[in-house]
Amino acid sequence: MVRATSAVASRRSRKRMLRLAKGYWGDRKNHLRLSGDAVMQAMANSYRHRKMKKREFRALWITRLSAAAKMHGISYSKFINGLKRAQCLLNRKVLADMALRDPKGFATVVDEAKRALAS
Repeated sequence: MVRATSAVASRRSRKRMLRLAKGYWGDRKNHLRLSGDAVMQAMANSYRHRKMKKREFRALWITRLSAAAKMHGISYSKFINGLKRAQCLLNRKVLADMALRDPKGFATVVDEAKRALAS
């Protein structure tokens, strides 16, 4: 009986790992054990950071909205409450972009929120 090895499969596995570690610094790019550890850590970090990216952007939008609302003489929480009462369906991403790029349009939205709070 001929001796069967898994040479092709194991070589493919090693090549895949080293390909994923391409561009890493030092021995992490060309030694299998070190590159395996580095790639696993990088994959874990990329998964975690994809989740954190959403939180960080929401915090950025809220910070921008707070600053823009204060320029118009209203706090962030009152501004959001006024938008809810006015049944404005714009989300924080769009509002923050509007505050940055279209100040006149944002002023109109702030006036609408103030009017909804007054009534």
